[in-house]
Amino acid sequence: AAAAPARAARPAPAAPARPAPRADDRPSRGNDRGSNDRGSKRDDDGGNRFAGQLHLSAADRARRGNNSNSRGRPAARGQQGRRGNEQSRGGSGSHGFERPTAPVVREVAIGETITVADLAQKLALKGGEVVKALFKMGVMATITQTIDHDTAALVTEELGHKAVRADSDDAEDALLAATGEEQGEAVQRPPVVTIMGHVDHGKTSLLDYIRRTKVAGGEAGGITQHIGAYHVETPKGVISFLDTPGHAAFTSMRARGAKLTDIVVLVVAADDGVMPQTKEAIQHARSAGVPLIVAINKIDKSGADPMRVKNELLGEQVVAEDFGGDIQMVEISAKAGTNIDALLDAISIQAELLELKAVDQGRASGVVIESSLDKGRGPIATVLVQQGQLKKGDYLVCGIQYGRVRALFDETGKQPDHAGPSIPVQVLGLSGVPDAGDDFVVVDDERLAKDVAQQRDTKRRESRMVQSAGSRMEDIMATLGKGNGQQVLNLVIKADVQGSVQALSQALVALSNEDIRINVIHSGVGGITESDANSAVASKATVIGFNVRADASARRIIEANGVDLRYFSIIYDVIDQVKQVASGLLGVEIREEIIGIAQVRDVFRSSKFGAVAGCMVIEGVVKRSKPIRVLRDSVVVFEGELESLRRFKENVEEVRNGTECGIGVKAYNDVKAGDQIECFERIEVPRTL
Repeated sequence: AAAAPARAARPAPAAPARPAPRADDRPSRGNDRGSNDRGSKRDDDGGNRFAGQLHLSAADRARRGNNSNSRGRPAARGQQGRRGNEQSRGGSGSHGFERPTAPVVREVAIGETITVADLAQKLALKGGEVVKALFKMGVMATITQTIDHDTAALVTEELGHKAVRADSDDAEDALLAATGEEQGEAVQRPPVVTIMGHVDHGKTSLLDYIRRTKVAGGEAGGITQHIGAYHVETPKGVISFLDTPGHAAFTSMRARGAKLTDIVVLVVAADDGVMPQTKEAIQHARSAGVPLIVAINKIDKSGADPMRVKNELLGEQVVAEDFGGDIQMVEISAKAGTNIDALLDAISIQAELLELKAVDQGRASGVVIESSLDKGRGPIATVLVQQGQLKKGDYLVCGIQYGRVRALFDETGKQPDHAGPSIPVQVLGLSGVPDAGDDFVVVDDERLAKDVAQQRDTKRRESRMVQSAGSRMEDIMATLGKGNGQQVLNLVIKADVQGSVQALSQALVALSNEDIRINVIHSGVGGITESDANSAVASKATVIGFNVRADASARRIIEANGVDLRYFSIIYDVIDQVKQVASGLLGVEIREEIIGIAQVRDVFRSSKFGAVAGCMVIEGVVKRSKPIRVLRDSVVVFEGELESLRRFKENVEEVRNGTECGIGVKAYNDVKAGDQIECFERIEVPRTL
């Protein structure tokens, strides 16, 4: 306690002295933080400070440079290492290397598609450099955008490297190796017959009579909505029939049917003759190289004239045997069953001439005729087996879908154990709905099936991305040039089967013109779901349900957002109503219609009215309330309105053809004899497709 006042009485030093260095040469930390200037800007010789780096004062650096103890050696080694690196980088010194003078040329493997970022990584370049090179080539792409193989190869060559095609078809190669083995001897198989013809000419009725069932009566509007496939036991043996729609929109479905078939039976109504789809069916059969048999139907009707039909077919180079040709023509009545046996005989004779054969043992392969999504059973594919035996439990690849056959159904609903060549069956157990026309093949295990399907799906998705994202500079410039004049009608299409989805999409997109573009933003098989409704809300689309309905959750969204939802069962109605909706988007067009012309015979001057033209109405009617033009030698010299229209000094509202009148033109006094005064009106005309 006594020492405390003594310390207090001691005078304070004038300035704090720097403590002496400690024995280990390290400066002691001063109690006053402000006096310790280690690492300060002043003591650091004005050097810049950087985060994450060691900062030393000038005194520290000097001391550490001269210090040879263990604390100094790591720093010296670090400096020596840095000097060595600098020497190496500079290309000098005993351990230096020469900088390469020639640019490195890389061999870049590129698949069907590649993103710009992945290509830049393979080229060891910045993404911006690849984007810049693409831009110079006229391709506008972002760093995340997918480009096709050809574009990627071009830009790779442009940047001084070599492009090679990547081999990514390992699963496909394995599939070919597994399915390429010879499986047995080919034996005779049943013929596949496609029924073709114009709408309402009796195709389904003919097939119905052969099958002895009543399917045809339930078809909406007389149109077969999708390909039906049946095999029929006849006295002449088994025959498989494919029934195709006759409407113009189903061109692709008829073309697909012609390629699957061995014989085409062309049904022509005896009272109607050759129609547009009749001609189209003939072309499909010719392009597929399939023999033709003509069934002249409805011979029991009062207006039937089979000879006229034969003569009309002669104009299409379809020459009957009666006329010295090689085309069998059978006159039938599908309703009464007349001459159906003769038609089956003709099919059997043609099949014998073709000598149809296929391997009926081993793994099955074939083609998808139709597909749909059943709420209880899942994806269903109607397939036509072309060789081998398709059995329950087989693993198969079907386009981009795969699966194990859970069940097989024939056209009567029975479950056969297997299906051989030329036999159509329904298959359950696929991972999704395949496209009509996809090939299917049975494989050994599910892993191979899954690998092939996923690889195909990836390729298809990438190519679709390239198509949608590939906006070249000229396309953008063309769009800018057109401005915003083109209207867009967005559609969401859902149908009961895949073939109807494809046909509807093609038919509706074909309605587009320079004024309006029909854009199908989403299409699919099955009922209208919540996801479909949300897509329609986001894109302000009209939802079309073809033989399907919306579920409860989808209906709630549709009603809450006022989405336009329409149900159909006949394709004619879809096309007509889409035309109406599109026409409503186009709005109205203002047109001028000339309603009357008056010839100026003489001109009178009046202090009250100015120049008054004495005229004779030579065409239509001249109305006082309508605008007019003054024409001189068929050239418009003035456009305005009438100030007065008189007949015998009386003001009138209109003057008709062949009548004289006096016309005063408002704000125009230069009317001359011989001029014509044209009266017109502007009318609004709804624009249509």
